[in-house]
Amino acid sequence: MRRPIIFACNAVLIALPLAASPTVETMRKPAPPVSTYNAAVPMRDGVVLRANIFRPGAAARYPAILLRTPYGKGDAITPAYQSFVNHGYVVVVQDVRGRYASGGTFEPINQEIDDGDDTLNWIARQPWSDGGVGMYGGSYLGIAQWKAAMTGNPHLKAIFPYVSGDDDYRDRFYSTGGAMKIGHRLLWFADNMRAPRFATPAFATYVAAQPERNADIAATGHRLDDWRVVADHPAYDAFWKAHSVREHLKDIHVPVYSVGGWYDNYVESDLDAFAMHRKHSADDRIMIGPWAHVFSATFTGANFGKDSLVSLRPEQLRWFDRWLKNNDDPALIPAHPVRIFVMGINRWRDEDEWPPARAHGVKFYLDSGGQLGNKPDPHSAADTYVYDPRNPAPTTGGAVCCNPRIFPWGPLDQRAVEKRRDVLVYSTTPLSSPIEVTGQIKVVLHVSSTAPDTDFTAKLVDVFPDGSARNLTDGILRMRYRDSLETPKLMTPGEDYKVTIDAGVTSNVFLAGHRIRLEISSSNFPRFDRNPNTGGSVADAGPKDARPATQTVYHEQQRYSYVLLPVVPPAPAELTSGRQARYLPKRSSPVSSNSTSPPVLAR
Repeated sequence: MRRPIIFACNAVLIALPLAASPTVETMRKPAPPVSTYNAAVPMRDGVVLRANIFRPGAAARYPAILLRTPYGKGDAITPAYQSFVNHGYVVVVQDVRGRYASGGTFEPINQEIDDGDDTLNWIARQPWSDGGVGMYGGSYLGIAQWKAAMTGNPHLKAIFPYVSGDDDYRDRFYSTGGAMKIGHRLLWFADNMRAPRFATPAFATYVAAQPERNADIAATGHRLDDWRVVADHPAYDAFWKAHSVREHLKDIHVPVYSVGGWYDNYVESDLDAFAMHRKHSADDRIMIGPWAHVFSATFTGANFGKDSLVSLRPEQLRWFDRWLKNNDDPALIPAHPVRIFVMGINRWRDEDEWPPARAHGVKFYLDSGGQLGNKPDPHSAADTYVYDPRNPAPTTGGAVCCNPRIFPWGPLDQRAVEKRRDVLVYSTTPLSSPIEVTGQIKVVLHVSSTAPDTDFTAKLVDVFPDGSARNLTDGILRMRYRDSLETPKLMTPGEDYKVTIDAGVTSNVFLAGHRIRLEISSSNFPRFDRNPNTGGSVADAGPKDARPATQTVYHEQQRYSYVLLPVVPPAPAELTSGRQARYLPKRSSPVSSNSTSPPVLAR
């Protein structure tokens, strides 16, 4: 299916070329670029993909910048492409297999490794190519870069992926806790792969379709093999491992500059990939801002300040100049490998590693009555609630994707959700001094259920003095995957289990007067699909299969439940530690003072 889509991925590119001081050379009018449209790029199996090529007017051999997109390569040179051409690069924009002008069948999970390799080799053979290629782009375009890098192709010199993640199971279709990201995936299929002339129903209608295996028909009007194969593989099995970038990070030997957002679906994987890959790739860099999947998105309930807006084009040009033009100027890449935006104080900060080595885990214990504190109560009574899959707790913002008009994302007030009887709420007293939390959030619970399988969710919230409750990050655990995503194991109803929920990543300063809050429930729909509580196949459960479950969260001695927060010491301690934070001054790099159009990302 080759339909136009919302948020077409050409808009991923930042439209601002670099500003430079005028010189004799730059004042000369350059030769107009040479444009070639729908060039044939043959693949090893005979399928022909189509690409647009934009190159400098002067005849010479140049390094190339490759973008591989399922969202349509367009029919003209854009200001973004022009900025690269002006800078001495050839730009190649290709429709991936089965999309728009390219031949073949679109199979997004498994096609980009070989096709990326063949395209790189084709570029290197062209008379205008000097043999070096870099890749950039966001979301699917970022995933395509990682998969091309898995091949070890010698022509690929560097990549610049953003909001892309590194594992199809953990971040694209399912999650680190084994539940499917059903809202994200069905929305993507509905936008991109619907049947001709099919009138897509309301989002709330098709995400609720059961059984889930047939939800592709509700969302797109026809059966999709790409959806059915995902439903066939709910565990992290050999199918997923064969195509996982994470499983092959050790085989990737090009420098990587990643960019992500605290409220983006892929941010945890972006950071995990950086941390793992940098063990053997010291040149890697990463930047994480206060963004959703679309960097230019504004949030109704939060304003992170003008410094949060970033122009990536200068970063990209410097990055590729370093690796494609063999420019050893150390100023071309950031001096420190990690740059994060610390919310709450709304400041950029450089770090030497991820996660920050100086962060230390602090336990905040859950107590009956809704308290969250540093000291456990050995006599605290357990909390119980009933989770009914037919009435799940609704998703309210967060790291969801990819159309906020349909599926709102980012920081939103959680007070309405917190009034539900199936949502447990635990809060500290107002803080007397700020507390910074930067890193992965883990929630350790002692729980039981009347069901043989169920879910537990956790959400970290910053409560303001006026009572508004801003979500920071969240996660879920499908109990059958409590020991392993690879080997599901059902529960014994009524038995107590100690489990850990991966509640995502964040960087936030809880200011004085604020409260730290943790929500516990068993659903967050449609961010995650609903567990019917049967112990059977979730994808095949129908409306009549769903059954309520009584959930218990324990707090007493020997069964303490807590959230483990990575607390970063305040500034005085940083100055005397082995690892020092480096705050950037206001309105300085990486913030572009003349940026009027931060990137818009497709998914």
